Amino acid sequence: MTTLTDRYVWAAARTLPEAQRAEFERELRERIGDASDALVDTGRAPADAERMALVELGDPAALAASYVDRPLQLIGPRYYLTWWRLLKLLYSVVLPIAVAAVVLAQLLSGADVGDVIGNAIAVALSLAVHLGFWTTLAFAVLERSPGKGADLAWTPDMLPQLPELSRPGRRSELIGSLAFLGIFALVIVWQQFGLPWVDALETIPLLDPDLWSFWIPYFLVLILLEMLFAIAIYAWGWNWWLAVANLALNVAFVVPALWLFTTGQLINPEALEAMGWPWGDAGEVTATVIVVVVIGVAVWDVIDGVIKTVRGSRAGAMPTLGQL
Repeated sequence: MTTLTDRYVWAAARTLPEAQRAEFERELRERIGDASDALVDTGRAPADAERMALVELGDPAALAASYVDRPLQLIGPRYYLTWWRLLKLLYSVVLPIAVAAVVLAQLLSGADVGDVIGNAIAVALSLAVHLGFWTTLAFAVLERSPGKGADLAWTPDMLPQLPELSRPGRRSELIGSLAFLGIFALVIVWQQFGLPWVDALETIPLLDPDLWSFWIPYFLVLILLEMLFAIAIYAWGWNWWLAVANLALNVAFVVPALWLFTTGQLINPEALEAMGWPWGDAGEVTATVIVVVVIGVAVWDVIDGVIKTVRGSRAGAMPTLGQL
């Protein structure tokens, strides 16, 4: 069995209850093997025979649904899987980008934090309803249109990549990343009103309030993009596109942050005075250490992403609609 068969079996089995997966995988591998062997006996090359066997089986999600007698039908069965995959794509890409744009626009306009959060929630709910309704309506009309219509045939090229089995804690990593980034964003907003757990900064913002004119909203948007990036890693695993995105996100965050820090624009002067910065003669050394550590962490994060990409053998793999 090649990776193509492994990908097909995994794509089909992942939609089944855990208790049924082992038996289903065994039976499916035997079925694919028997079909491939029969085609090889007719003179087909092994690779071509395997591919033809998978095409004959059809969409793995539909095969798994038939195995557990689960109908794939909302309005009509013909386009159900295409509708479901498109809807997931819209919710995972269009919805967060639109909400992020609204948040950025609200912050740049000087709206209160409460108004920003309220408007973001309202836009997210409204857009989610519209995406679901109009997408479903379009497929309902397509299903009932006269004529055969477009049969969006499934092919093995639409199979998702195998998950990185060497990383059983990917879900835990995702949860940890989202929790850390969420807390980081919360602290950036909260510090505007002071840091009650720091005696010297109970009522004094740590970051220069002038940064709210552009840079703090900019960093909050980057944090949101980092969250989406973490979700993409969980969903698709590392590939070269995500490795490049990781590099871009690191550069987009580290370069302006260090520039603001080294030019004295990052920290609120009142906060520095309250903390007694630069702590005597150690101030210059401390600043240098901070810069070196931040650069080192960013460089290692980029290198680690490249290493994981190479290990995952995902060079050049872009997720498609059929992989969702």
